[in-house]
Amino acid sequence: MSTTATNIRIDSQLKSEVIPLFEGLGLSLSQAITLFLRQSVLRNGLPFKVEYPEYSKELLSAVEEAKKLENSKETTRYTDMEKMWADLDK
Repeated sequence: MSTTATNIRIDSQLKSEVIPLFEGLGLSLSQAITLFLRQSVLRNGLPFKVEYPEYSKELLSAVEEAKKLENSKETTRYTDMEKMWADLDK
């Protein structure tokens, strides 16, 4: 099997995050890209779903509650962890 050189452009931050991930799986970046391409051919498309994640109503409600607490002037803020833990133990 002959190979060909291909240049791709990816975000430098993404590359720095993905290299250790692939190395942990025993793959180089080149091998991971080859794996993706082979799976794309095998499946005749992307080898994974591309979709918006579906979040539960409970999670969305919790996120909204957290945003309200974050923006509230009535929310207690801490700079001392021991004080925070003491208040939580009440």
